[in-house]
This record gives sequence, C-alpha cells and structure tokens, in this order.
Amino acid sequence: MTDRPKSSPEPASAAEPIVLVVDDDESMRRGLVNLFQSVGLKVEVFGSATEMLHSEFRDLAGCLVLDIRLPGLSGLDFQTELAKANIRIPIIFMTGHGDIPMTVRAMKGGAVDFLTKPFRDQDMLDAVVSAIERDRKRREADKIIANLQTLLETLTPREREVLALVSSGLMNKQIAAKLELAEITVKIHRGHIMKKMGAKSLADLVRKAETLGIHRIKP
Repeated sequence: MTDRPKSSPEPASAAEPIVLVVDDDESMRRGLVNLFQSVGLKVEVFGSATEMLHSEFRDLAGCLVLDIRLPGLSGLDFQTELAKANIRIPIIFMTGHGDIPMTVRAMKGGAVDFLTKPFRDQDMLDAVVSAIERDRKRREADKIIANLQTLLETLTPREREVLALVSSGLMNKQIAAKLELAEITVKIHRGHIMKKMGAKSLADLVRKAETLGIHRIKP
C-alpha cells in the first residue's frame, strides 16, 4: 500500500494549497498525511529529495515540510537546490537532531520554521498555516508586479523616461527642461502614461512606478 494519497485529476489552484512532505520515515509520512488531511489540506509525500525532484513537481501555492536529515541529498542541500531553481516555496524543517548551526543555516536560507521531533500536531499545523499564508501573499504580490510589468512594456522609450522623472518627483516644467521638450509635450506624454498604466491619479501612478522600482531608473 502506497503512502502517497490519491491525487485529484484537476490541478490545485491558489485557493487549494498543497503541503509537500519529504521524509524518509514512512510512519512520519503517514502521520503527517493524516494530520493535514484531517483539516482539509491537500498533501503529497516523498521519501527523499531526489524522489521529489524526479516527480512532476508543480509550482503550486503551499509549503514544503522537509526533514533535515535525508538519505542522499540532505534537507539543507535540497533547500539550496530549490533556491537555485528559483522555487520559492516556504520550507518548514523537521529534525530529530537539531543543532544551532543547522538551524541558523536553514533560517538564513529562507526557512519559515524549524520543528524538533517529536513536535505537537498543533505546532506543525500552525507552522503550515502561516507558511501557506506567506506563500499566498507572495504570489499575489508577484502577480501584481507581473501585471504592471506587462503595462510598462506598452510604454515607448520616451514615455519610460518621463515616467522615471515623474516618479522622482519632478514637475512637468522640470521634466521638459531635462529632456529638452516643450512642457505641453510632457503633459501629453503623462496623459498617455496614465492611460497605459491604468493609473487613477498621479499618486497611483507613482505607487505603481515604485512597485516596479522605476524610481531607481536613471533616464
């Protein structure tokens, strides 16, 4: 009998987070599956980091519960590999032999929690709920930036220059002088920028520019 729960034929959505578990202890995997499913969470388990790497891993909203001591690729090394692959899933480490250097390395690597076995079920659930919420917020922020980046790409090079100067706090007259343009031309550019970026006001436009880091661009 496999310890991996049956997967749904439909992919999990952002509203249906998934908990990934990597632990070489079968009884631990089974216990965590029961724990997470008892509160309605989707869960998928692996016996090693290599097994997860070789699976059809989808970058879904959720978190990774990872044993720090694994056969082959260790939990800490797996954390490094995920970072290199730009997979930013929140990680909760588990260990039966935790020490300060391991904890420090895990946290510096971006781990959101570090639980020592045996841990209380509630402590694990609290850590998972917190990690999932963090991942959801990160994905929402990424989506906002991606949408803004798409809008930014509709601007002409000159409009990008004007946007950078507007976000730096310069007025139309100052921008016109800096770019050697007529002030009316700058106003026209600003109008186009506002429309293309979907900005409701100058303050809204500046916020969008700051989200994209445009205030740091030197035209």
